[in-house]
Formats: sequence, C-alpha cells, structure tokens
Amino acid sequence: MKPLPLVYPYALIFWLVYCLVFFQEIKVLRGHKPKPGESQRQDRGSFQLIVWGIWVGVTIAFIGAVTVPSTSIRGRQVLCFWVGLLFMAAGAMLRRHCFRMLGNHFRPAVTVVPSQPVIELGAYKWIRHPSYLAGILLFFGIGLALANWISVAVLFLVPVAAYGYRIHVEEQALLETLGAPYREYMNRTKRLIPFLF
Repeated sequence: MKPLPLVYPYALIFWLVYCLVFFQEIKVLRGHKPKPGESQRQDRGSFQLIVWGIWVGVTIAFIGAVTVPSTSIRGRQVLCFWVGLLFMAAGAMLRRHCFRMLGNHFRPAVTVVPSQPVIELGAYKWIRHPSYLAGILLFFGIGLALANWISVAVLFLVPVAAYGYRIHVEEQALLETLGAPYREYMNRTKRLIPFLF
C-alpha cells in the first residue's frame, strides 16, 4: 500500500500542511540573512549540515516508504498519518514561538555578538534550544505520517544528529562570546526536554 501522503485525499491534507509549514520557515530564514561582517566562523558549517542533512533525510524517508513496503507500520497507517500531522503542526507552532521570542536576535547561522542578551522568554525559560526541539518534532512527524519504520527512523535520527551538532557549536559560541551570563543560564536550564535533558 502506498504511503498516505501520496494517496488522495490524504495527500491534499499532507501537502497543504507541509507547504504551510515550510513556506513560513523559508520566509523567516530568508528574512534573516547574515549582515555584512557577521562571522561565519562561529557557525562551523552547522547551518549547511542541517539544511543538507534534513533534505537528504526527507528524500530517503520518502523513497524508503515507497520502495520498501515491507517496513510499513501495518494496520496503523491512518493513525500514524494523523499523529504525524499533529507532530508537524506542533513543531511548526513551537518554531514560530521561538522566532518571536528571539526577535531580531534570530539568525539561521550561528552568529553571536557580545552585546547580545541571553533570551529567557517563553519556552527559553525552560530549555535552551526549543527551536531545535521543534525541528526534531516536525521532521519526526513527517516520518510518522509516512507510516514506515525506515521513514520514522531516518527522520528522527538525522535531525537529532544535525541539531545535536548545531547545539554543540552554538553553546560553544555563546559561552565564548557571552561568558558568565550564558553559563549561569546553562546551569538553570536543560537543552531540549524540561527537567530531563
């Protein structure tokens, strides 16, 4: 059986949600291009890793779901589809929240300046990287909507690895540039899951 994101009428719903999620994402990213003189040294390729890693992961997830039907989550396709859409929507809404909380301090590439404050508003009060948690939820939702174990695994592991590298790079840049205020913030908060991790 074909994955539901490729079967009418589910395909209409899936691709509508997908386009809404990524249209807004692309719009925000294009609106925050690096300013002249902003250092790309701090980013250490993490932005490109996220972009390329995740799009390769999405491609593999779709190809796997179509070409390896034996790894389909049998008997649960419709449930997986709707739960996947919920994860996509939740991830997208959390990302929008993070963009609002960061305001003009949001940058697609890691760029930290000494005058930058430590943001502790909204979700940032509880965890240091809610935007990356949102990305993980969003892509996991795509994998789940495909209802295939390959898709679920790829679209969980690839974003976790890519955002994990980004978190390492970003925290190092924040510590080097902001020093004690960010270190104190790190001591008060968890990375991705409140009270746990």
